[in-house]
Amino acid sequence: MHAKQITFQKDFSKLQSLKVGVVSDTHSYIDTAIHEQVSDCDVILHAGDIGCADVINQLKDISKHVISVRGNNDVPEKWPSEDHVELEDIHEIAEINLPGGSIVLLHGDKYNPVSTRHAEMRQHYPQAKAIIYGHSHKLVCDQSQLPWVLNPGASGKARTKGGASCLIIEISQQKWKISTFRKTV
Repeated sequence: MHAKQITFQKDFSKLQSLKVGVVSDTHSYIDTAIHEQVSDCDVILHAGDIGCADVINQLKDISKHVISVRGNNDVPEKWPSEDHVELEDIHEIAEINLPGGSIVLLHGDKYNPVSTRHAEMRQHYPQAKAIIYGHSHKLVCDQSQLPWVLNPGASGKARTKGGASCLIIEISQQKWKISTFRKTV
């Protein structure tokens, strides 16, 4: 597999600090507990399989900085026809420059087999401090080496594997603190 091109970039690196909410795999529904968890975030990242524009609009009601990437289910055939214009504006990969480093945001469905997924992502995006992906619906915080490989799990109601989940990353130049949240079922 060749390294993917970054198709969208956003720069928040000049800020002193910020709080980033990370969701994925909503499949047209964002769980109310997840919505509440990210309600005070400066930036919200969605790692794909969004499902419809309503999910993005709900997140934009929270933060004016919502960055989403396409998942393998974010295709015209699976989105409401009235949302196709919004779908066209969603990129496959984004890089977000933040205080103290950058995040590469992608869905991750192209990285198989699972056993080599993290190693391949690290090889393709060594410049990042963290790589965030979705697709597996599995909450993961692999901080064993740089770049970190993070997955917020499923933030909707489809295949949540123990309850809807998300990540919160508190970021400053000096420190990045990752917190996980899982709704108990």
